[in-house]
Amino acid sequence: MRLPVLLAAPLSILLLNVAAVAPGGGGVPGSAVAPGRLERWVRSGLQSLQWDQLDRCLRMSSLSEAECRRLAHLPLSAVAVYVSEPRTAAGNADKVVAILPDSSGGSVSSKLRGGLSVGQTLNGGPHRQQQSFPGATAHDAVLVLDPTPAENFGHPVVLFYVDVNVTKKRCSHLDGIYLGEECLTLALKGRCQNQLKRRQAGPERLMGNGHRLRGSTMTTSGGGRLVERSVGGLCEVHFLPLVVGVGDSNRTQRLKCVADHAEFARCRQPLPMGSPSLPVSSCELNKNTRRCHQQPLATHLSCRLYQTCDHAVLLSGGWQQQMTFQRHAENLQRFYRMLRSNGFHKEHIKTFFASSGLLPDDVEGVYSATEKAVIRNHVSYVCRKQHCADSLVLYLNSPTRNDGAMLLWDANLNGIADPKERYSVNELLADLAGCRAARVLLFVDQSYSGVLSKRLRGSQKHLNVVLIQSQTRRNHQRSNPGRDESSWSHIGAASCLLDHLGKDTGVSRLLEPWAGLLNVTLAGAPCNATPPLTEGEMRREYQGCQNLPTALWHRRTRRTN
Repeated sequence: MRLPVLLAAPLSILLLNVAAVAPGGGGVPGSAVAPGRLERWVRSGLQSLQWDQLDRCLRMSSLSEAECRRLAHLPLSAVAVYVSEPRTAAGNADKVVAILPDSSGGSVSSKLRGGLSVGQTLNGGPHRQQQSFPGATAHDAVLVLDPTPAENFGHPVVLFYVDVNVTKKRCSHLDGIYLGEECLTLALKGRCQNQLKRRQAGPERLMGNGHRLRGSTMTTSGGGRLVERSVGGLCEVHFLPLVVGVGDSNRTQRLKCVADHAEFARCRQPLPMGSPSLPVSSCELNKNTRRCHQQPLATHLSCRLYQTCDHAVLLSGGWQQQMTFQRHAENLQRFYRMLRSNGFHKEHIKTFFASSGLLPDDVEGVYSATEKAVIRNHVSYVCRKQHCADSLVLYLNSPTRNDGAMLLWDANLNGIADPKERYSVNELLADLAGCRAARVLLFVDQSYSGVLSKRLRGSQKHLNVVLIQSQTRRNHQRSNPGRDESSWSHIGAASCLLDHLGKDTGVSRLLEPWAGLLNVTLAGAPCNATPPLTEGEMRREYQGCQNLPTALWHRRTRRTN
């Protein structure tokens, strides 16, 4: 029985493309979606997902129907709702496209049984903008339901499009959910369909083939089959899309959180940024800001001759302002303070955060996460420089794709995670391969850390690299990231890592392969020394930096050569 998967599956996000006009096209241009219609779409999409989870629970587990219903239930009050803002314009100007950072080409598609896209079959014809948004299909608006607003982005997402003036027959052909001249159609990551293996759905779907849900007028036609394929396959979406109007060359985000509805979850306020809408390339043309005129990172000054130090790199990309919240800054602040209390010198703690690098004043050495080459160069330099690092600590807290790649920041504002804007598992492992630090400690607070864990366990080039994660984060997509591990921020100068981290149930077993590396403090002092080390001895011999005798330095150098 795979209960963890069943428990986590309802934590998906529903994305629904929604019409901003009434059925039949009689809405007022530029007006917001009527609250009653908005709530009906939200409830219909949410009910669709819950029926799908109930079906999967009954078929894949030994739980009773009552237990499965309890697990599949998701209250509306737990769901944060986003909707795209309509614009006053004529024709296709009211249409929008959704761009995803982790999709091939950036767009989300609706490739269906007949190989047709929604834009080609609804509303009388295609609505494609090949020049501005290649491969993207336009719809009427976008609605986002987030059942887990406290989580880091990187958890599975379910997308629907809604198009108006659609007949029931057309909606049925598209495997959509028919809502009376409106059709909710599942959208998947672009070009992912050719990677999917078609499979029989097994027993008859609870909501398939026109089944009518009790107490609802919603009729489906196989929509649950697509939900199952998306949730369990390669076409999952994990992030809020960039929703832009057709013909909008500025690519202004049209997706906004609905804050004035009592039944929806409260909107989280994004963290204010210095210049969230300005690409790095135009930085020198802007006003004086800390981001634009910050001194470049002098990595070559991080290591000094005849000296070894403890080093740390804190990385929290954020990707875009709408996905970067106050808790991300607080996570970095708490971890930074913990490092300082363990004797790490502030000049040896480098933090890469969001677009502007703005953090509370007590956190020093902060840089933007827009320059991937700078981040990689610093990590690899400290790692490969002889005698530079004793303990090398990395804290990772970024939105993550299901292949483990971290999203840094959308520096060019195109909504797509270009190679320069994502830090892959392969690249991280290459930067840490053969690291000359005594120990490399990876504190991972993000989704899909299981990908990195699997690669590390089978590598002979990373024998001194330890992956530290909570029990809820050790699996792949069904992890539970987003809340900072309080135990990490409470690691004291005298704390034995193996004992402190092993307090969490199930974690001690995961750390067994690295027991030898973890039988020390964060600064490398031995655990349970006899007699115990005094605070003065800890500071002098282990914390911060220590000068190496000339003979020892040259002996180590000759041995390495």
